[in-house]
Amino acid sequence: MKARFRAVVVLFAALTAVASVVSTASATSGTPLLTNVRVGAHATYDRIVLDFAGARPGDVFGDVVPELFYDGSGKPVNLPGTYFYQVVVRPAAAHDDNGNPTYTGSRKFDTPQLSNVQAFAITGDFEGQLTVGLGYRRATWQSVTVLDNPTRVVIDIGV
Repeated sequence: MKARFRAVVVLFAALTAVASVVSTASATSGTPLLTNVRVGAHATYDRIVLDFAGARPGDVFGDVVPELFYDGSGKPVNLPGTYFYQVVVRPAAAHDDNGNPTYTGSRKFDTPQLSNVQAFAITGDFEGQLTVGLGYRRATWQSVTVLDNPTRVVIDIGV
């Protein structure tokens, strides 16, 4: 009986140590934090740049969607546009570990300086996933690229 109890204690201690290592690793891994959003018009495309402090995101992907929804609540995002493009960045956040925003700009804004893209919105900042959405006028090509030094996600939409 004592040997079985000792084995359970040793197993519990080992699992606790593993959980501690995993927790410490995720806390110190440096989740990329959104610091700025920039937009720019070019001859053949509109560009939206998400600036990040910290590490490079692991996964970044974009998709044309019929409608944008806020992560978590599932409520529709009221954004001008005929077409919508959603970009998911993981891991990433627009707030620090204490819940303080690292991006203090508008979470939703129109882009009258751009030819095709009409508006931008942060549609999710939850559990290490940052989601943004764009509304645009005309069906066209889209591109998402991650760049380093400094870390940024570049979203291009053809005009």
